[in-house]
Amino acid sequence: MTEDLDDDALTLDPGFADRFERDPRRPACQLYLISPPAIDAGFADRLAAALDAGPVAAFQLRLKGIDDHAIARLAEPVQRLCADHEVAFIINDSMGLAKRLGADGVHLGQDDGDPRDARALLGPTAQIGVTCHDSRHLAMEAGEAGADYVAFGAFYPTATKDARHRAEPSILGWWTTLFEPPCVAIGGITPDNAAPLVAAGADFLAVSGAVWNGPGGEAAVVKRFAALLGG
Repeated sequence: MTEDLDDDALTLDPGFADRFERDPRRPACQLYLISPPAIDAGFADRLAAALDAGPVAAFQLRLKGIDDHAIARLAEPVQRLCADHEVAFIINDSMGLAKRLGADGVHLGQDDGDPRDARALLGPTAQIGVTCHDSRHLAMEAGEAGADYVAFGAFYPTATKDARHRAEPSILGWWTTLFEPPCVAIGGITPDNAAPLVAAGADFLAVSGAVWNGPGGEAAVVKRFAALLGG
């Protein structure tokens, strides 16, 4: 998921972040899918439809309320699909499970461990993301600890998880003006409300409910995102 920028891309422009504008020197914004909170054996067909409908950079398996053995069983066909489509396969929360599955990376919440430990366990090529809510301080800490990307949100109301933090689009512009690693926007994002986040500087849009519960099915929603993102 990580792409390098030219040195000139980090040249500061005072006030840039407050204008909510995307830095045109950064790569185009991409789609980052997150699984529903529960899946069954038939989910692989739904994921295949989504991945066939338009460009997807990454898929995060985020399952709650079941043990790692059950997640590992459900992950097998999903991980294979991601590999076939050259989509990064990311495990939520658990460094140990990411290691066990040979996942492409892990996404850590604030209570899920240090990115340095994840790097030591998963190796130099693993993609390590960190939830930073609406906090610039947490994002800078994550960057200093070697995170490959930081995630901000929620930007909009969401039923996918209990979102106690509400981020403003300006934090995306602030991050992308000052720092090279990508930032991910998350929380209640749909094809109808995503454009301001892209314009503000989001490198990735993390989307769950809008795709899996959206009108017309997952393929239709991914196509709408693809049209928005120019894919």
